[in-house]
Amino acid sequence: MLSKTTTTTTDREEWSTDRVRSTFVEFFEEREHIMQPSSACAPLNDPTLLFTNAGMNQFKPIFLGQVDPNSPLATLKRACNSQKCIRAGGKHNDLEDVGRDTYHHTFFEMLGTWSFGDYFKKEAIDYAWTLLTEVYRLDPDRLYATYFQGDDRVEEDVEAREFWLQYLPPERVIGCSAKDNFWEMGDTGPCGPCSEIHYDRIGGRDAAALVNADDPDVIEIWNIVFIQYNRDEKGLNPLPQKHIDTGMGLERLVSILQNKSSNYDIDVFTPIFDKLSEFSNVGPYEGKLGEEDASLKDTAYRAIADHIRTLSFAIADGAVPNNEGRGYVLRRILRRATRYGQQILKAEPGFFQKLVPVVVETFGDAYPELVEKQATITEIIAEEEVAFSSMLDRGIKFFADLEEELRASGQKQLSGDKAFYLYDTLGFPIDLTELMAEEAGLTVDSTGFANEMEAQKKRSREARAAAKSGGGVPRLELIAEQTAALAENGVLPTDDSYKYKWDVKLPATVMSIYGPDGFLKQGESAETGDYVGVVLDKSSFYAEAGGQEADTGELQILDDSNEVVGSIDVRDVQTYGGYLLHIGVVTEGSLQSGLHVNCRVDYDRRRQVAPNHSMTHILNAALREVLGDAVDQRGSLCNDEKLRFDFSHKKAMSLEELRRTEEICQEIVQKSMPVTARTMPLAEAQAIDGVRAVFGEVYPDPVRVVQVGDDTSIEFCGGTHIANTAEAEAFVVVEETAVAKGIRRITAVTRDAAREAISEGNKFESLVKDLEGLSVESEGLDKQAGALRKEVDEAFMSATVKAGLRNRLEGVQKKATEAKKAAIAKRVNTVLKVVTADVESALSENVRALVLQVDIGADSKASQQVINAVKKIAPEMAFMGLSEEEPGSGAKLLAFSVVPESLIEGGLKADEWVRKTLEVCGGRGGGKAENAQGQASTCSDIETVVTAAKDFAESKTNAEVS
Repeated sequence: MLSKTTTTTTDREEWSTDRVRSTFVEFFEEREHIMQPSSACAPLNDPTLLFTNAGMNQFKPIFLGQVDPNSPLATLKRACNSQKCIRAGGKHNDLEDVGRDTYHHTFFEMLGTWSFGDYFKKEAIDYAWTLLTEVYRLDPDRLYATYFQGDDRVEEDVEAREFWLQYLPPERVIGCSAKDNFWEMGDTGPCGPCSEIHYDRIGGRDAAALVNADDPDVIEIWNIVFIQYNRDEKGLNPLPQKHIDTGMGLERLVSILQNKSSNYDIDVFTPIFDKLSEFSNVGPYEGKLGEEDASLKDTAYRAIADHIRTLSFAIADGAVPNNEGRGYVLRRILRRATRYGQQILKAEPGFFQKLVPVVVETFGDAYPELVEKQATITEIIAEEEVAFSSMLDRGIKFFADLEEELRASGQKQLSGDKAFYLYDTLGFPIDLTELMAEEAGLTVDSTGFANEMEAQKKRSREARAAAKSGGGVPRLELIAEQTAALAENGVLPTDDSYKYKWDVKLPATVMSIYGPDGFLKQGESAETGDYVGVVLDKSSFYAEAGGQEADTGELQILDDSNEVVGSIDVRDVQTYGGYLLHIGVVTEGSLQSGLHVNCRVDYDRRRQVAPNHSMTHILNAALREVLGDAVDQRGSLCNDEKLRFDFSHKKAMSLEELRRTEEICQEIVQKSMPVTARTMPLAEAQAIDGVRAVFGEVYPDPVRVVQVGDDTSIEFCGGTHIANTAEAEAFVVVEETAVAKGIRRITAVTRDAAREAISEGNKFESLVKDLEGLSVESEGLDKQAGALRKEVDEAFMSATVKAGLRNRLEGVQKKATEAKKAAIAKRVNTVLKVVTADVESALSENVRALVLQVDIGADSKASQQVINAVKKIAPEMAFMGLSEEEPGSGAKLLAFSVVPESLIEGGLKADEWVRKTLEVCGGRGGGKAENAQGQASTCSDIETVVTAAKDFAESKTNAEVS
């Protein structure tokens, strides 16, 4: 069927996508909602999410009760925005449906509103009705509302039903099951009933039976979630604070307001289709679906238009196509689009990246990051497109051949091993192979493919599983229910201001103890061997944050006389909603709430961590100086062994760039610059000239600002630092490598580890210098250089020193090899003269077969020169040459032979001659009857081999062999 296109120009102009979006935000801002900018659609700082798939993702800390009390989110009561969302991969995955219908997208915008412990059901429903019917002027008679009808676990949501009956007749207020009307964040966590608003595009009828029936003309446009419960292993419990979370698909709403039955017919897709038609060789977009789109042309248009939006927004937010996680999902999407374009639309390779400017022009005003990153987006897509295009033709041909074979044999299933070959060798994601198979009326043996994948990934999967298990240690984490329980019991957030002090033994009181089964009750004890999380009134421990690993140490358990009677080995510290959870094992004694402890941080370990953290700031500044201001921090790790710093940069750093970066850091260490920290209001801190913040990070208010020197580095940071750069003592970059496309990683060390790396570098510098001092004609010089190169590769030293030593060793190897070649060439010339004389002598004596020892090492090219000389002088003579790699050493032996046709007919064959000759020393050979070659890895008695060669030739020629 054709998608309906009854919109007039007036409809489209009156309700453009930009106007629909801004109207939504303005409506809720007038009702005291804060416009909270869209978070990145690729949440680089949330490893639990592939992509932002709903507007609520950035508010998870609020729902979970884990928000930092100093964060701006902590005071947020009402919020609204239009969130960039991607649903591809993971639990929420619309990728398979994109292009086949009129409403699925991998990228879409979600209009959302939130109330955090403020208003609840009545106001949320009132706001929705007012906006839809009075502002957007939707026909009230086409609206239907659903509510949760209840089940054996949760009672019916009568409240929501009663509120809807103020606006709608009973027949249009529909009770539904938990499948459609009970929202859950996951297996555990905040959840609650929801109410959906559906719209009938046709109108003038009773469409109640079509609600939630997958009818394309009766569609859900808004979902209002009433977050009022928390689910844990034991079931549902009411939340102390109730929240509202609503979401409405922008594209779907615009299609209604522009009177379009297809999302792909709205104003933001038209420019993409128009541009794409310039590259299509099968005609423009016509909006056909299903059987009418037998050629899949319009399916391809829709998929490509969707996919270029997804790639553009994701890359602008810092994600890049690669082979892992979200990067692989993006690569799959890009390859699907490329295949659709080149195979279905017959577009030339390179068409996809040419659509980027249209996306930027269409969405750039609302999302300026697209404008800022346009060059990067285009470059990355172009590079990926070129890489896959080179394999695409091979893959399509391979698939076509398979299809032909299957049809000829009456089969309809592509085997798992063939699908795996397409995946592993030709770069075809399995979902792309499945899509192509479906288009061809075939299926794919998914089980067989999975088995192939399992075989390839077995070791890495087992390693990941082992790491996940954590040796059987339970995971202790506080979520909304636990933080709310602490607050209700009068437990205040932990005072962690002491974390910036050094060498203190801080007395504290145990406020609560949390174990695998929940909080310990009053009077209950944690005993020796128990794994627990301890909440204190105050703490000197640093909780993991900002890339810095948590402090470790000990909690000393005290009795009433402040004598130490027990101990807890603190292995980790995490913060949830302002409460520090000191996680570890009771190693001695027992622990109850109300007892006093001494916090004893392992300050020796922290003294190794702090310089690594401070040097990430200095490294950040050095990279901007060397590579330019386009460098953005993309992550870091600081522990007691090393520092790791991820940053945006399109290519590997040159040796000179890396050397200069390392030198700048070393100079700052040597200059003994002060490292200072001050806390100030966030707005004031953001106004500081040159201040740096991590991309995508949410900072508290007030915020801590760490400064190195006068203006060397100024960054927002809550970590622990040294007081002076001299405390780092030394700094060495040990590695610079790629993390993903457009993201580089530097690993560096300070203090003792840096001095060790410097010492190691100096040691190898001396060894290489000694090697360079040897004559290029020194025996075995090339092998010495190769062996030393392996040692350098494995050594712990500066990456710049290592690269320099590698280059020098390659130079030594090159010179030694050239000298060796020259010596061999000289030796071969001498050998050829000797061989020529011997052959001429044998020829004068009518010798039919000749065996000679020659001195050409194990050089197979030189052996060919010898054979050519023999054939030129005596074309009817059989000849075998034997050459030791190092005469008299018992090392490798080379044998080569040539036999004329006249002797082959008599029974002497070159390949058999070589094999029989080398058998006496365990060697092997092969070739043809007229010429052959072989080797033995060792030969201790060359004379025996010569005798064997002569004896075999004599047995076949019945003539004496010289």
